[in-house]
Amino acid sequence: MDLKIIEIEKPEEMNFILGQSHFIKTVEDIHEALVTAMPNIKFGLAFCEASSDCLVRYSGNNDELIDLAKKNALNLSAGHSFIVFMRDAYPINIMHAIKRVPEVCRIFCATANPVQVIIAETEQGRGILGVIDGFKTKGIETEKDIEHRKGFLRMIGYKVK
Repeated sequence: MDLKIIEIEKPEEMNFILGQSHFIKTVEDIHEALVTAMPNIKFGLAFCEASSDCLVRYSGNNDELIDLAKKNALNLSAGHSFIVFMRDAYPINIMHAIKRVPEVCRIFCATANPVQVIIAETEQGRGILGVIDGFKTKGIETEKDIEHRKGFLRMIGYKVK
């Protein structure tokens, strides 16, 4: 077995979701879940098929994001993984919709951070062991940090009062 680290290639502030599912209809079902949850979302979705033709299957409504999803899925080439890149939405807006898709088994990350994906490769194929999402923790928040966090969440409308 070989271990590999694959970096997700994306613009710095772009959010994405990386997950695992179990069936080829994942592409159509996640597509439907996204546009139902957020009709104005712009996204690209790619899925690594793990049997039969073993192709990167894809969908979306934005060519640039579709190309980004296809490129990253092919770089990963990890069976039954999927990746969604988005604009005009954040993971928090669509996570529940994706989790409710019957084929979805797990979500590895939902972030705009730099991400490294830890891949195991055997003679049979590749699988995702986990992800490194962002950077190492630097310390524990202070009272000032707590005040800033709470103020920020209220400023962007995610919390009230």
